Amino acid sequence: MNRRFAIKSTILAAGVAVAAACAPMMDKEPDIVDIAASNGNFNTLVAAVTAAGLVDTLKGEGPFTVFAPTDAAFAALPEGTVETLLMPENIDTLTAILTYHVVPGAVTSDQLAGQHLDVATVNGAEVRVNGTNGVMVNDATVTTADIIASNGVIHVIDSVLLP
Repeated sequence: MNRRFAIKSTILAAGVAVAAACAPMMDKEPDIVDIAASNGNFNTLVAAVTAAGLVDTLKGEGPFTVFAPTDAAFAALPEGTVETLLMPENIDTLTAILTYHVVPGAVTSDQLAGQHLDVATVNGAEVRVNGTNGVMVNDATVTTADIIASNGVIHVIDSVLLP
């Protein structure tokens, strides 16, 4: 009986030692930018956030709630809009649009359910949130809610919000 106990204890101790040794090698939870960059549906958003110099902010502590338009949402804008916004001389306009998609704090869809709210964005302007039948932000529909990041939450939307 003591021999079995000794063997089990040795195996357990070895397992704990391996887990402890591997812990520093494990990546931390992905942040908002990491998730968007790895998703494949937010290439335009990531390019815009990079061009506007907002990567470090959105990788920051937060928490933030981001209403993230997909590449298809950006493609639905009038032709040439994205290219124009990405020009260095239009960075202020691009920044205003991008920060209009960000709300301070981590807000999940269950907190919005059944409510009509006007919510202040990081841009300073408000968005209208309608959580009575799914979730809508202004005229955009949340198509995927509650993608949890280490520094907030992402809600995928089907159109670009314009302040």
